[in-house]
Amino acid sequence: MPPPFRPLPPTLPLPPPPLAPRHWPVWIGVGALWLVAQLPWSIQRALGSALGGLLHRTLRSRRRVVEANLALCFPERDAAWRAALARENFRALGVGLFEFARAWWGSVETLRPTMRLAGIEHLRDAQAAGRGVILVSGHFMTLEICGRLLCDAVPVAGMYRPHDTEVMEWAVKRGRLRYACAMFGRDELRPALRHLKQGGVLWFAPDQDTLRGDNVFVPFFGEPARSLTSTHQLARMSGAAVLAFFHRREADGSYTLEVKPPFEDFPGTDAAADTARVMAAIEAMVRQTPAQYLWLHKRFKRRPEGAAPVYE
Repeated sequence: MPPPFRPLPPTLPLPPPPLAPRHWPVWIGVGALWLVAQLPWSIQRALGSALGGLLHRTLRSRRRVVEANLALCFPERDAAWRAALARENFRALGVGLFEFARAWWGSVETLRPTMRLAGIEHLRDAQAAGRGVILVSGHFMTLEICGRLLCDAVPVAGMYRPHDTEVMEWAVKRGRLRYACAMFGRDELRPALRHLKQGGVLWFAPDQDTLRGDNVFVPFFGEPARSLTSTHQLARMSGAAVLAFFHRREADGSYTLEVKPPFEDFPGTDAAADTARVMAAIEAMVRQTPAQYLWLHKRFKRRPEGAAPVYE
């Protein structure tokens, strides 16, 4: 039997909070978000849906990004279907903003009884075999609240992009460390690998186009999308199993979490082929719950040479 997994502490101790006067306006905003996080869930859902409707009307540039993404990814659907999906997507975004605040600074006691978790045995079987686990997910609105709920079942660390604002970085990281066993910035590769080699679980979402890291163009909804090869690299260097992690908010406000079986014969020798498999798994998740995906991200901003731009 492998030794029991012992969660690692964060790479660096959390520093003292930034309290200089120049940070006070941001602290006021954080305080307001903390208060919002204490509201009952039914009220948060109602306010979030209303906020999403307002954002759909006022964030015109981001609405055009959503519309362009949906037109590219769902060409078989008519314009009325895509317009309805865009409105629903903004409502899901509004609720998601409240979910983020609740996950970081609020309570999930009332949400726990509504959670349905399937496939956790796949994760535990990989750990019982002495392997770490990379949980691959997409950027869904529910990623933070469902990540917190998953931590009830198994210790999970996260890999994330640090916030640019000092106060938000401190407050959000402190909030996440209430439930995650560790948080690794995107440049903290060594401690993340050490965590995996010890048999830990690392949540990772490689479905955005970023300038940093090794990227390849692979299909996403039939279109070439510039995608990180990090899943291949992390699995190759750590020996960890790679499992897809799907999560969604149901119409009644409950949550469904599902851990899929490990990718077979992963990693292979071809980083692009492995990345294409990961993107295909994320695409399958998106097709199940398209309204809860982060369509306002410019997923197709960088195009292969000769391909027409998506965002005019």
